[in-house]
Amino acid sequence: MPANPGKDIPVKIYSLASTPADAIVFLEEMNGTRLLPIWIGPVEGQAIAIKFSGLTMPRPFTHDLLVSAVTSVGYKFEKVVIDNIEDHTYYAKLHLRSGDKTAVVDSRPSDALAVAVRTACDIFVSERVFRQSQILSKPITEDELKDFRDKLKDLKPGDIIGGSSSDDSEPPQAAPDEPKKD
Repeated sequence: MPANPGKDIPVKIYSLASTPADAIVFLEEMNGTRLLPIWIGPVEGQAIAIKFSGLTMPRPFTHDLLVSAVTSVGYKFEKVVIDNIEDHTYYAKLHLRSGDKTAVVDSRPSDALAVAVRTACDIFVSERVFRQSQILSKPITEDELKDFRDKLKDLKPGDIIGGSSSDDSEPPQAAPDEPKKD
């Protein structure tokens, strides 16, 4: 686990699961194996799912309206940071920029993520939030399993026990205090 609890970890939306009553968005650590599940409302889940599916709605949703309003006054969405968790409630910030001016706006993570998928801005989770949350490990994919098997095929005995032998055909020798096997 990274040592800096204040560090922001880049993530992306791994998947979204929903029921009529609620939704869960899973955020995947970009350079790691952690998944962070965040429960969100069904409306926000639908707003994220619609944008992911590529559908274009005839009228703007609330998140589309927010993006249009902010960009029409010259600001750009730079990033979303899920930066706190208190009493099982996550908190997020929208980071905006217009030239030299910056603004940070408090947001619910669900709204921040719905904005992020509309603007393609980066998404981050603070390391502290990862540490304080119930995280999952990303499942191993078939491609990752195949890569692991391929690497195993190339291993030599010296790679595992730390020695390197010029003649790979000889088995490793027993240590002096170990009995030799026949």
